[in-house]
Amino acid sequence: MKLELRGVAACHPAARAGALALQPLNLQVATGEQLAVIGPSGAGKTTLLEVMACALPPRAGKLQLDGQDPWALPRRELQRLRGRLFLAPQVPPLPPRQRVVTSVLAGRLPAMSLPASLRSLFYPRDIPAAHDALQRFDLADKLFERVDRLSGGERQRVGLARALLAPAWLWLVDEPLSALDPARAQQALATLVQQARERGVTLVATLHQVDAALANFPRIVGLRDGALAFDLPAAEVGRDRLARLYAQHEHELYADATPLPEEPAPQPSAPVVMHCR
Repeated sequence: MKLELRGVAACHPAARAGALALQPLNLQVATGEQLAVIGPSGAGKTTLLEVMACALPPRAGKLQLDGQDPWALPRRELQRLRGRLFLAPQVPPLPPRQRVVTSVLAGRLPAMSLPASLRSLFYPRDIPAAHDALQRFDLADKLFERVDRLSGGERQRVGLARALLAPAWLWLVDEPLSALDPARAQQALATLVQQARERGVTLVATLHQVDAALANFPRIVGLRDGALAFDLPAAEVGRDRLARLYAQHEHELYADATPLPEEPAPQPSAPVVMHCR
C-alpha cells in the first residue's frame, strides 16, 4: 500500500485545544517499503502512526492511501479500507482471560463475517496458522496459554504475531521492542521486516532503539517536536545528525539501547499459613 501525506498536521486527542502534536509535514512511502520513525519522547511518532491508520483525522493537509483520501470515503468504504491496515500499539489490547490462539487468530477478523467472527471466539479455526505465526516469534509453546499468564514481552510478541494473519497491506507498529530482551528484540524485528518484504507489505515502525532502527531498516525518518527533521537512507544517518535530533534528550540516545529483560509471567500467590500458639 502506498502512503502520501501532504501538509498533514494533527492533534493528539489528549492534548489541549489547538496544540499540534504533528506539525504540517510531507511524506511519501512506496508500496512494499519498510521505514523506521525515530525521535525523542513527545516527537509525535505515535500520532503519525494513528493518522496513517485512519484512527485520527488530520487537522490540516491530506492523507492518501493508494490514491484515496480515507476521510472523503463513505463510512462503509472507510471501514473496508481500515480492514487493509494493521496497527500494533505498544501495549496490545489482548483480553486477559483469552487463549493465545484466539488472540492471534483475531488478526483475521477484518476479513470475517460477524457470525464467523463470533464462532471463532469459541471454536478457533486454522490453529496451524496461529501456531506458525507464533513459532516465528518463538512462542509456539504458548498456543493454548491464557493471555494473563504471559509476561509483558510475550504479550507484545503475541500482538505482533497477529500481523502475520491480518489481511492487511500496511503494517503500522508502535515501539514493538519496548518490553523485549535483546535476543527477542532482534528476532521480532527481523521477523517483521522479513515477512513484510516477502509479502510486499508496507511497514512503518516507530522505534526507541536507534541502533536497531539503523541496522534493520533501509530508510529512517526523524521527528522532533512534531516536525520532520530528516528523511534519509539509514547509511546517511550519522551520529552528528542524531545528536541534533536528540538534543536535550541525550539520555534517550546514549542510554544503553539494550531493552530490559522480559518481566516474568505472573505466578499464583502462595497460600498464607498461620500458626497459632
